[in-house]
Amino acid sequence: MYSQKELSAYFEEELTKQHFGGFPSQLYEPIEYTLKLGGKRIRPVLTLMGCCLFNNNISKALPQAIAIELFHNFTLIHDDIMDNAPVRRGKKTVFKKWNQNTAILSGDTLFAKAYQYAQMADKEILGDVLSVFSQTAIEVCEGQQLDLEFESRNDVTVAEYIEMIRLKTGVLFASSIKIGSYIGNAPKEDTENLYNFGTAIGLGFQLEDDLLDTYGDTTVFGKKTGGDIVTNKKTYLYLKALEKADNKTREQLIELYTKPQQDDGQKIQKAKGIFSDLGVDKDTTLLIDKYFNDSMHFLNKVNINQEKKKELRMVAERMVNRVK
Repeated sequence: MYSQKELSAYFEEELTKQHFGGFPSQLYEPIEYTLKLGGKRIRPVLTLMGCCLFNNNISKALPQAIAIELFHNFTLIHDDIMDNAPVRRGKKTVFKKWNQNTAILSGDTLFAKAYQYAQMADKEILGDVLSVFSQTAIEVCEGQQLDLEFESRNDVTVAEYIEMIRLKTGVLFASSIKIGSYIGNAPKEDTENLYNFGTAIGLGFQLEDDLLDTYGDTTVFGKKTGGDIVTNKKTYLYLKALEKADNKTREQLIELYTKPQQDDGQKIQKAKGIFSDLGVDKDTTLLIDKYFNDSMHFLNKVNINQEKKKELRMVAERMVNRVK
């Protein structure tokens, strides 16, 4: 079994060999720009790992790993437009560097190219690969739509939020490793257990992201903390706080999120103070631990030797116990 570091280096090297240029250049330059911004590359590595659990020939899963990464970057280009985000990974976002229309078209092209890579599978499993890939694309869009709708709703529940992040984040982790296991010719029961593993770890990953945005160390996290509070994002911390708060505290928190505040720093400190007083930071950590344990439950059910699962366990631990 290859290590995450080895697979990440392999994927990065192979990705740089791909050609994403073309004419008109204004359509393709944003694609090359986006892919050169880097990132954790966790999703394509999971695809390679899913294959490697059953077949050491990871090159067979490379096209699908590239497809997953292209799809992920397509979602980021469009997300930045919807969020009006000026910066991504320390650089200008595509729609800020070029313009909104170009960003939409470049994102669409990236999505189409992702399908071109996804379909480079043996005909015996092609239907399964494309079925999972297509369903994932639909569900990610469903999750993004729910996220947008939550912005104007004041009655969002914790359960609704968990379902939204399952769709927006969890299913892409899940399909990444499931598609890889298809390439490795895994038994059906194992592909399903790996899908459930990926979903659980994806949920933990997103909740850790929520926690770091409020409580992370700015010098390590790589960006200012409190962004979710400033933009009134209804994260798990916020929704759990509403659930636990008395009437007075609930009104204070809702007012912070619904009425314009003169000072972002004070807004962050007030919201963070409420979160801490109610212990929702600890509640979030407990829920992250629950999803990690769920992921281990499904991984343990996969019918391969424990040594092969070791690296995947370590990847899962890094995903939910990170500092940035």
